Amino acid sequence: MVFAKKKWGQNFLVDNNLLDKIIKTINITDNENVLEIGPGQGALSEKLVDVAKSLSMVEIDPDLIKILEVHEKLSGLKIINQDILKVDLNSLKINSPVVVGNIPYNITSPIIFWLIDHIDSWDRAYLMVQKEVAQRLTGKIGTKDYSRVTVMTGLFFDIKICFSISPNVFIPRPKVQSAFISIEKRSGFNKNDVDIKKFSQVVRMAFNQRRKMLRNSLSTLDIDLDTCKIDFKRRPEQLTVDEFIDISNNII
Repeated sequence: MVFAKKKWGQNFLVDNNLLDKIIKTINITDNENVLEIGPGQGALSEKLVDVAKSLSMVEIDPDLIKILEVHEKLSGLKIINQDILKVDLNSLKINSPVVVGNIPYNITSPIIFWLIDHIDSWDRAYLMVQKEVAQRLTGKIGTKDYSRVTVMTGLFFDIKICFSISPNVFIPRPKVQSAFISIEKRSGFNKNDVDIKKFSQVVRMAFNQRRKMLRNSLSTLDIDLDTCKIDFKRRPEQLTVDEFIDISNNII
C-alpha cells in the first residue's frame, strides 16, 4: 500500500463506476496506443490495457513504479519513471498515442503546454482537471471564464468537458470539484498561418487589461489598421481566436 504524496499532488481514483465511465468516454479501439500520465496504483491502467493495442505509462513516484511492475495485468509493459514535463514524447517511439491522465492539478497548464510542444506526436487527449480550470479552458466568448488560457489553447485545440466529478471518488478526497475533459486538435490549424510569438503577445496584452478596449490595451503595438478587419473598440473577451490571429498577422 502506497499513501498519496502531497508533493506530487496525488489523488487516487477509487470508484469503479467512474473508471468504467472514463473507459466508455475515451472509446479506445484495439488498434490505438495509449500513453497514461500518472497511472498511480493502476486502477485505470488495468482497464486501459484490456482495450488498447498497447499501454505505456509515465509515473514520477518510484514507490508506485514498484506496485505497477508487479501488477498482474501490467507487468512487462513500458513504465517510465519520469516527470512527464521532462519527457520527449518522440523519444518514447509510441505511434500517435491517445494521452490519458489523472494529473496533479497544480501542473495542469504546464501539461497542456507540453501537449502543444508535442502536438504532432499524439492523436487526442483526455485529462482529469480541476472543474474551475475546465470552465476556463472551455469558456464561451463574452463570459468571465473566457480568458487568456481559453484563447491560447483555443489556437491549437478544441476542448470539451465530458463530465463533472465529485471529490468522493478520490483518496485522499480533494477540496475541489473535478472535471474530465477531452482535447482534440483544432481542425484546419496550420502553425504556418500564424506567428505564435506575436499571437501570444497580443493575447497577453489584451487580457492583462481585459476591461479596456483593444485600442487602449494594444496601443503600443504597430498594427496595420488598413488590412486588419478588427473593431478596436471591442474588449478581448469579445474576440474569437481567428480575430486574435488577424491582429497578430497584421503587426508591422
